[in-house]
Amino acid sequence: MQRSGLSAWLPLVAMAALAGITFWLLQINLPSGAQTAIGAKKHTPDYFADNFAITMLDQSGVTQYRINAATMVHYEDDAATHVTEPAIRAFTPGQPTVTSTARRGVINGDSSIVDLYDNARIVREPGASDPRMEADSQHFRVFVNDDVIETEKPVKLLRGPSVTTANAMVYNNVTREMRLFGQVRGMLAASDSALGRTSSQ
Repeated sequence: MQRSGLSAWLPLVAMAALAGITFWLLQINLPSGAQTAIGAKKHTPDYFADNFAITMLDQSGVTQYRINAATMVHYEDDAATHVTEPAIRAFTPGQPTVTSTARRGVINGDSSIVDLYDNARIVREPGASDPRMEADSQHFRVFVNDDVIETEKPVKLLRGPSVTTANAMVYNNVTREMRLFGQVRGMLAASDSALGRTSSQ
């Protein structure tokens, strides 16, 4: 009886031993650091699209931003979306439409920040008391939730007949305040006193 019971357990013991040896062989043959690398996300595209368009709504369901691009590529590690020929249109109730364009852009994971690079341009349509405004730079950062646009690069501003250059800029589309930094130079028309605060640092 005892011999018969031992024989019944032998296959299970053999399978357990085989599994243990297999696991040991796998561990010693893994490259160094492979265990920590398992499951790590790589900076590789996980999806892409052409003629990309996305609309972002505010809490009341009204369109706040609309983003169009010729192409988009999404990366899995940082959830960033890289786009070409982006055009971002901001809609603020009671305010002129603001459109930002560039050759390429990067949208962060939660779509709260959009970076525009290479021949970046911001155009604010004329309002009831404001002329058309245009800003050109090599980089603009759009803070979607705050409706603020800034750049740390040299910027050129055209506001009606006024022309101004600066080393950096922050523009708040809600308060309509524009702050210029660094070497601020230009020609302001007599009727253009509402340009906003400027400061040099």
